[in-house]
Amino acid sequence: MFLGHYAVALAAKKAAPQTSLATLFVAVQLVHHLWPILLLLGLEQASIEPGITVVTPLNFIYYPYSHSLIAFVIYSAVFATIYFAVTNYKRGAAMVALGVFSHWVLDVLTHRPDMPIGFSNVKLGLGLWNSLEATVAVEAVLFLCGIVTYLKTTKSRNWKGMAGFWLLIVVLAGIYYANLFGPPPPSILAVAIAGNAGWLFVVWAFWVDRNRQLAGQTCELPEIARRCKGFSRFRLITNSNL
Repeated sequence: MFLGHYAVALAAKKAAPQTSLATLFVAVQLVHHLWPILLLLGLEQASIEPGITVVTPLNFIYYPYSHSLIAFVIYSAVFATIYFAVTNYKRGAAMVALGVFSHWVLDVLTHRPDMPIGFSNVKLGLGLWNSLEATVAVEAVLFLCGIVTYLKTTKSRNWKGMAGFWLLIVVLAGIYYANLFGPPPPSILAVAIAGNAGWLFVVWAFWVDRNRQLAGQTCELPEIARRCKGFSRFRLITNSNL
């Protein structure tokens, strides 16, 4: 699943409005940022086998460090703990943890039975990828819901907040289309190298979020809420002296 993961991040902005969209992007795709590195290090294994599923030719042979249930529980707890230690934002920490773990849930839905529980041979997978139509329908609905939720939660401060957001959506959808209907990747090495490009979407999401604000917010950015409060107190003092 690709668009579905980003849909979770977009929708999570409503539950944790002070959390950056970039942070939510990292959360939902954390294991996909780790997996290419583990492939390059030879700690996990995959191969290209066209036809193994209708949607993807990737055969995930061994990847318990990144995609096992145990790994997801650990990553969720660690990422949420670090986030809370830095921000002291409980709701954001909860959504970060759920964002990380949502990846495992969605992968179990889409993958064939190759999602490991731990380091044993017990694996899960409901096989949505065996149907192109069902996969596209599910991801399209999730992505649309995420977009609508994010747009209801935030509003653009300027043209960059609007154009940047929609360009991000178009690029994500374009990559998804190319992965579905394009030729299989030339090698696993190419997959691992290309996988690191996912960090570009994190930077992009940060830039988009900086040029948007919460829909009901009078200040331009969540980070300057204190300044707005300070300005309100200053205005009250000024008016009282007149």
